[in-house]
Amino acid sequence: MSMQAEIIRTRRLELRPLRVEDAEEMAAVLSDPALHTFIGGTPAGPQDLRSRYRRWTAGSPDPAVTWLNWVVLLRAEDRLTGTVQATIAAADGGPVAEVAWVVGTPWQGRGIATEAARGLVGWLGLRPVRRIVAHVHPGHHASAAVAAAAGLEPTGERQDGEVRWARDVSGGPGRPGS
Repeated sequence: MSMQAEIIRTRRLELRPLRVEDAEEMAAVLSDPALHTFIGGTPAGPQDLRSRYRRWTAGSPDPAVTWLNWVVLLRAEDRLTGTVQATIAAADGGPVAEVAWVVGTPWQGRGIATEAARGLVGWLGLRPVRRIVAHVHPGHHASAAVAAAAGLEPTGERQDGEVRWARDVSGGPGRPGS
């Protein structure tokens, strides 16, 4: 399965395919330790992010898995504000996309994560993807609100303590329902 990240434009945002060169600015965007309350870990510095972004942009070593990563550009401020990602894997019944989002603390509460997640889910809905899934910490109410706004619903299932949210999609041109 081969899919490439493309620029996704929404009303205020541009989701731009992630580049290694984004590491410096993204290290500042993601520098608040509070961002890691629900996802774990600590903020990564520019060098660590460069290494991570090199791995991500090289792609998954598993040919059955596709990694897609974007930075979130707030056009009015010409600033990166966060990231969205989708990991697409083969599954019974068709490919499943696991999505995630993070927005830097200074830009939270402005609907950026919601707009970015909606843009990503809409883009994936036009691709050969059967299901979109996100995992949200049960105490992370803001992220749960983003998942709901993107059209995902809680499934009642848990993975590593997180609630699994999901949405079935028709999966692009030529597929039933498109």
